[in-house]
Amino acid sequence: MHYREPARTVAALRTGITVYGCEQDEAVLFHELAPRFGVVPTVVETAVTEANAGLASGNRCISVGHKTRVANSALRALKEIGVKYVSTRSIGYNHIDVAYAESIGISVENVSYSPDSVADYTLMLILMAIRDAKAVIRRVDSHDYRLGVRGRELRDLTVGVVGAGRIGAAVMSRLRGFGCRVLACDSRAAAGFVSLDELVRESDVVTLHTPLNDETYHLLDAKRIARLKDGAFVVNTGRGALIDTEALVGELESGRLGGAALDVLEGEEGVFYADHRDEPVECEPLLRLQRLPNVVVSPHTAYYTDHALRDTVQNSLINCLNFESERRHWI
Repeated sequence: MHYREPARTVAALRTGITVYGCEQDEAVLFHELAPRFGVVPTVVETAVTEANAGLASGNRCISVGHKTRVANSALRALKEIGVKYVSTRSIGYNHIDVAYAESIGISVENVSYSPDSVADYTLMLILMAIRDAKAVIRRVDSHDYRLGVRGRELRDLTVGVVGAGRIGAAVMSRLRGFGCRVLACDSRAAAGFVSLDELVRESDVVTLHTPLNDETYHLLDAKRIARLKDGAFVVNTGRGALIDTEALVGELESGRLGGAALDVLEGEEGVFYADHRDEPVECEPLLRLQRLPNVVVSPHTAYYTDHALRDTVQNSLINCLNFESERRHWI
């Protein structure tokens, strides 16, 4: 989705939006930015459910976060009180049944935000993986200052980028500065792209930046993971289910792969974004990955920068205004 300026006449008409799953830093920005666009925000800390859908009464537009799945029962409840538009504060849609929403008359749209947030983080994860950063930090924290595994230099490697949208393109731009060979594949065939199978065979590092949908679920399945080079690295800042996690864990535990750096994970729901220091973590693949010295796991945080968060809030408001503008033109 591209950035669109809202119609000025609409901004003066005091549009309302209910913002569900809104955390404190987002709430501050909604309250700061909404008046500039003539929008009145109703901020709700909890995610949207059938039970709290009534908080959107009187507003045709709502905003939801990506951390909790939006149930179809919630969509039906929203429809019943007059909601016509859902803006998700994310690029991905996999937490919403978009087809079902559209079938009952609710439009769903994502937001764009700075691709540099995820691109910068991806480069950090790639460098951490190929320089064995987790093991180095663990040793130093225990006062063991000996050298460990020799790292590798990016200029000597081939990096395969899966998905050449705004984020994937930003990652490739950064990689070229390191002098490495870059391969790319994308569902939209274009000159200079390779097939996914060729990319998997040729790459020393594979990094994922494609949306999660029915076609891309387990895009890196057991067969493709088995075709990765010995010593290859896998990096994922897209969505966890792009990878067959069980197959990846097996290859990592066997020692055949060089390592992985994962900002997203299958089964992260209910684990990431919560403090589990005093309670057990009910996600066995995550626990197995965290035991490995060559695997870096972070809690779906690549997007989380001040710039990207401001973009997300501002574009959520603009989405709402543009939807209202289009509706008024239809009437």
